[in-house]
Amino acid sequence: MNFNFSIMKSAYIYVRVSTDEQKKTGYSLIEQEARLLEHCETNHIKVKGIFREDHSAKDFNRPEWNKLIKTIKQNRRHPPENILFLNWDRFSRNIQYAYEMLGALKRLNVQAMAINQPIDIGIPESIIVLAINLSMPEAENTRRSINCSDGMRRARKMGRWPGKAPVGYTNKTDLDGRKFIVPKHPEADHVRWSFEQMAKGIYTINQVRRMACRNGFQCSHNNFWKFLHNPMYCGIVTVPANKSEEMQMVKGVHQPLVSESLFQDVQRLLKSRERQFRKKISLNYLFPLRGYLTCPYCNRPLSSSFSQGKTKKYGYYHCSTSKCKGRFGSDKLEETYEELLKKIRLRPETYDLFDRILEDENIFTARRKHLDTQKSVLNEISKQEMLLAKARHLRVTEKIDDDDFNGLKQDYKENLDSLNDRLTWLNSILDDTNNHESEWIYTDSNVFQSYKHQDIANKRFMIELLRPSYINLNKGNIESLKINKALSKIFEY
Repeated sequence: MNFNFSIMKSAYIYVRVSTDEQKKTGYSLIEQEARLLEHCETNHIKVKGIFREDHSAKDFNRPEWNKLIKTIKQNRRHPPENILFLNWDRFSRNIQYAYEMLGALKRLNVQAMAINQPIDIGIPESIIVLAINLSMPEAENTRRSINCSDGMRRARKMGRWPGKAPVGYTNKTDLDGRKFIVPKHPEADHVRWSFEQMAKGIYTINQVRRMACRNGFQCSHNNFWKFLHNPMYCGIVTVPANKSEEMQMVKGVHQPLVSESLFQDVQRLLKSRERQFRKKISLNYLFPLRGYLTCPYCNRPLSSSFSQGKTKKYGYYHCSTSKCKGRFGSDKLEETYEELLKKIRLRPETYDLFDRILEDENIFTARRKHLDTQKSVLNEISKQEMLLAKARHLRVTEKIDDDDFNGLKQDYKENLDSLNDRLTWLNSILDDTNNHESEWIYTDSNVFQSYKHQDIANKRFMIELLRPSYINLNKGNIESLKINKALSKIFEY
């Protein structure tokens, strides 16, 4: 095919711009279209259609380009067709895909041409010019990508988070035009709550996510998994490795959502085998009152499930038999149960006893547990150091070579780092216990005020002690609680 504008009778006009290009250079679709229309008018070329693209040229999977090719293919016996664009970088920024598309267009009896960079394929030497014109946009793209990557790496080394803010944060810009991230509420609160639930070691990732979503957190399973493993939530920015530098961990300038000790605790649970021995939690973790309510119509235990609405899922406690019409909204039942709990008070004569129980349970018992764990961690650190000393002795006596020694050294070092992190966390917990040893003073407030902030295991433990009585059919709520004689000597209701 000979790309000669003088013999062109008609052509399709193709204009393209990516969002970044239009924002940075003002290289608009309107400007390209005006110049191409002027060219067609000057050369008496009939415009058969205009296709406007707002898409990257990294490949040809573009909506408007696909529409253009489909339009050409609709007329199988069409005469030679022409596609005009401004420059070759409007056509493609990948030389491999560009040559493949030119071959496909040739089979369709179609020629493509940039009016600012015309090429006559009939001249053999013009193939070299075409190769230069096609390779320059790819080289420009590659250089731009390298510069962008280097800039993001420099930002990370400075402790800043480049790019789009992760879940729980939002992007801000200071007066100097520098971008930074700040916590976004209530998402940040949901992220912090999720870490706290995972650290308990009794839930799977999916169970914590579903509980968080029910509390109003919107997060996909994939993003939830990612932020649980991302150290930036404890204030650490990761600088990825490249050819000249290893991976680095830098103290971030943003506000962390969780402490380093909490984050490391979650990582240990996610990596270790402890998660295989977690307490089994049934589907009741989404319906805490399940198993404690009876149907007011047929007196059978109420089951529970979700019903899909137009915008979200709604929870219900309902009768397990299809013939019974017992069906009650879970939100209202759980809210009324919580309100009933708030009415419970400790009897004044139990204040002193309650203070002593809290002091023993929350300080002395917990302290003994952490001291035992600290002792076992110290013993394990001594074992690892002893094994490392033996490995050094074997290397000095040439019983193992350098490769074997380096492998053993790396394994022992990783184990020691993990154990030292755990020891640091335990020491901080013990320090907090010492600092708050004299602060367990009971105040005259509702003892079940924190019910809604508890995990499902603690909620169901409270429900086991203070069971709901019956459901009011007219109001659809819980009327009262069942308190046994022993608890009635402690609580006022």
